[in-house]
Amino acid sequence: MNTQNSSVRGTARLWLLAGIMVLVAFVLLGRAVKLQVMEAEFLQSQGEARFLRQVSIPTVRGNIVDRNGEPLAVSTPVKSVWAHPGELLQAADRIPMLAGLLETSAEDLERRLTQRATREFVWLRRRINPDLAEQLRDLEIPGVFLQREYRRFYPTGEVAAQVVGFTNIDDIGQEGLELAYNNWLQGEAGAKRVIKDRLGRVVQDIELVREARPGRELQLTLDRRLQYLAFRELKTTIAEHGARSGSVVVMDVTSGEILSMVNYPSYNPNAAGRFNSDGLRNRALTDVLEPGSVIKPFAIAAAMEAGIATRDMPIDTTPGTMRVSGHTIRDVRNFGELSVEGLLTKSSNVGVVQLVLSMDARHLWGVYSRFGFGSVAGTGFPGESAGVLRDYERWRKLEQATLAYGYGMSVTPLQLVRAMAAIADEGRLRQPTLIMGTDNPPHSVLDPELARQVGYMLETAIGPEGTGTAAGISGYRVAGKTGTSRKLDAGGYSDRYVASFAGFAPVSNPKLAAVVVINDPAGEAYYGGQVAAPLFGRVMEAGLRLFNVPPDDLGTLVTQVELTP
Repeated sequence: MNTQNSSVRGTARLWLLAGIMVLVAFVLLGRAVKLQVMEAEFLQSQGEARFLRQVSIPTVRGNIVDRNGEPLAVSTPVKSVWAHPGELLQAADRIPMLAGLLETSAEDLERRLTQRATREFVWLRRRINPDLAEQLRDLEIPGVFLQREYRRFYPTGEVAAQVVGFTNIDDIGQEGLELAYNNWLQGEAGAKRVIKDRLGRVVQDIELVREARPGRELQLTLDRRLQYLAFRELKTTIAEHGARSGSVVVMDVTSGEILSMVNYPSYNPNAAGRFNSDGLRNRALTDVLEPGSVIKPFAIAAAMEAGIATRDMPIDTTPGTMRVSGHTIRDVRNFGELSVEGLLTKSSNVGVVQLVLSMDARHLWGVYSRFGFGSVAGTGFPGESAGVLRDYERWRKLEQATLAYGYGMSVTPLQLVRAMAAIADEGRLRQPTLIMGTDNPPHSVLDPELARQVGYMLETAIGPEGTGTAAGISGYRVAGKTGTSRKLDAGGYSDRYVASFAGFAPVSNPKLAAVVVINDPAGEAYYGGQVAAPLFGRVMEAGLRLFNVPPDDLGTLVTQVELTP
């Protein structure tokens, strides 16, 4: 009996055990079905959330090139160092070695990592040199990785710095055309999904989310060769005369294209963060000056347009001074009787003031305004100044008089070269441009015949009797005007000067116009004819040669060469 009971109990235990095992199997099976079928999508998303990442695909910024395709700004691939703070801190014994390579202290690096221990990404050093990148790769320090980026390089350095500008560490434009055309140049970074391991390394590419779109190229109107030559000559002139700063702008008369725009002092955009802020601004566009006698051609054009003057009409400037509203206006000496043309040749303040005071103020203001004074030239360059030309209704007699020889108004070098180019192009004014392919139709601001007469009159200022003789170029007829103006300080006009020259060539078929401005020349030579005119001549001669502009009288020049033994 006992044996039978024991047998029954044993069988029951077996069935119970079997039942439990079957139940467990069903539970496990049910759980597996739930995980693999019913919750598969949720679990997959959770797994991907831990290891699937969307990473950026860096894109290259568009190049900036000159009119001939020569590079002014390019982007080159470089490596940057980043770290996963948690992983790197677990290998703390490697931090001193890493700090040594990155030229920082181990204590500072460890403190920085500790403060950011909850993050997965921390930059250690951006845009390192290739040798350092290779060393870091060979060391295989846990939690330290290299990432590809792009670095901006400027082949012309300080020569075109204020025009081109520069970018910051994230390749975003900060100054110049890099800033103005940032959206055009920047492009759009791509994106892709990847699986990373626990050390942050990419182990598998999953899908491309967005293709990287590279930035577009920007072609400028500048000629890199002329830019170099103009910068070199400007730098030499400033050093020779102990001047504080200066600008040169060269413009194509028939298109409005800026062929050269240089300033000094400048800066090296390849050494970002280590340059003098005084050299950052593009003085040719942002800085204004009282133009002095450079404005006289426009005042005389206004008088001739109003019918109160002709080219040969005599003007008595005796005794070389005149009183206006209790103030004395002077010439450098008593020129006696001069023709209207002679007023430009000798740069007579007294004669031009007589003409300006005999015309309606509104007419003078209208002519100055038509030539673009008092309004921005419209290049779209950051910080471009409009200068100052007060409304004629607010002028007093003295102000109208001083406006005849360039005081009481302010202009930029760019406005001056634009206006001079309009005279050269038979009274057609164009919007200056720095970008190739810009639609730039002219509009008439002066009668063509009158513009030609003013141009011929300006040619006498370069002749042996004129103030701008040093601007002459062998084989070419040059027209232009010197300017010398005192600088205004807190207590009035000081003994500091601005020397300037504006002109064009060749007179028979004008191609190039240029303006030179030199601030604070030191010593006894400070007149525009002494300081600015020689620089104008050298730059203009280089430009005419580079653009293969034939001399005015090629036949005579060839004959002279043939007769030379």
